[in-house]
Amino acid sequence: MSWLHTNGPLSQHPDSYYASLQPPMPQYEPLRGATTADVCVVGGGITGLSTALHAAQMGQDVIVLEAARFGWGASGRNGGQVGSGFNWDQRKLEKKLGVEMAAQLWTQAEEAKALTRELIEAHAPEADYRPGIVHAFSREQEATGYGEHMAHMADRYGQSLDLWSKDEMATRLGTQAFAGGVVDMSAGFCNPLAYVAGLVRACEDTGVRLYERSEVHRLTSGLVQTNGGEVRAASVVHATNGLGPHLTSRVAARVLPINNFIAVTEPLGAAAPMTDPIAVADDRFVVNYFWQTRDGRLVYGGGESYGKRYPSDIATRVRQNLGRVYPELADVRFDHAWGGTLAVTATRLPFVADLGGGVFAAGGYSGHGLALSGLAGKVLAEATCGDRTRLDLLGKLPVPALPGGRMFGGLMATGGMIWAAAMDRLRG
Repeated sequence: MSWLHTNGPLSQHPDSYYASLQPPMPQYEPLRGATTADVCVVGGGITGLSTALHAAQMGQDVIVLEAARFGWGASGRNGGQVGSGFNWDQRKLEKKLGVEMAAQLWTQAEEAKALTRELIEAHAPEADYRPGIVHAFSREQEATGYGEHMAHMADRYGQSLDLWSKDEMATRLGTQAFAGGVVDMSAGFCNPLAYVAGLVRACEDTGVRLYERSEVHRLTSGLVQTNGGEVRAASVVHATNGLGPHLTSRVAARVLPINNFIAVTEPLGAAAPMTDPIAVADDRFVVNYFWQTRDGRLVYGGGESYGKRYPSDIATRVRQNLGRVYPELADVRFDHAWGGTLAVTATRLPFVADLGGGVFAAGGYSGHGLALSGLAGKVLAEATCGDRTRLDLLGKLPVPALPGGRMFGGLMATGGMIWAAAMDRLRG
């Protein structure tokens, strides 16, 4: 059984907090019969929808095939944080790839955030984008000396960051769990499912042909096949992220699905801990991330699993992490709790590539997908129109096949992540 078919029906979005805030999204018919297009996009998340929207705006005839519902995967279930940069910080990128390429990548990552804001403003204002993410340090040694990084980012990239002390973190976030934090007001957070819904509307308005419940079983150069039909297209885009990497061998060897979990509390009233409208992400290998809603709920993500199936009690999994940060809320009621499948790579850098024969792919965003997936879609759309400039840049990111290859790479990488997660827990 694939990751796609393991956790919940494909015919409806999970009962998430995000889904509770909006009317049900319109349903689209499955693909039936044979048809043609300039571009066939496989996967109806942010990557696929951004590809489709931008390719259609460039004058191409575009089809999107989604196995479940649009935004059913990580795009509509994630923690809502629109972060800066890549999983590697700029100094590491400079050391590994050179100063010039690192600067080019920073420019692309900055555009990724700007593009996300622009798309939300134009097509999904109900996604309620708000600025600000604080990267929280779990231990004093992580907090000390960060001024050197801040100075580097200000001098070389013009990025303005603020440093919060332990006391400031306690005052603003209502927790003693962190030794300090760095505040990035150029980043932000939103309702990701509402963002997806806006992209769907924009695609439809631009003439994109949209199909749901159209699971792809074969993806090759010029041809995409489902149980109900097939599409012949000059360009094919593999945009399934963690829910369909098996469709092409190079993606399957590099993109590893994992599961993560989120719960949302009841409205906390006077007990709501945060005084600032800001999102938080900590420095653990398995990141804890959270923000507070306008009506005083905590949207809290934490916990992981590396098998296909979600745990039977997601709320308990999240509660263990929330309780370390907010012990006074350890017994709070959750109104929503859900899981989702994202994807990582061996280097935690996204895999964006020309697979040959008119087939392109993007995925493995490793926790940075809400911003980078929209940009990747635009870059892939440019490539389908013959402009490979930015595809070639992102294609130089070092994303090797997982050690052990397609058959055993996932098992070996999973073992490493389990070990790293265990180290997190030993840190407390």
